[in-house]
Amino acid sequence: MNMSFVMVGPPLISLLAGISILLWPRLLSYIVAFYLILFGLVGLLPLVL
Repeated sequence: MNMSFVMVGPPLISLLAGISILLWPRLLSYIVAFYLILFGLVGLLPLVL
């Protein structure tokens, strides 16, 4: 995994999630769930690899 993605990825995904929640409030629970799963996996990747 490229280090620049690790540094730019989370803020970019957070920004897109925030905009999506503003546009479609019903997506809040799904966005939060995917956010937590994604960053949990990103946090575990260095331990696995």
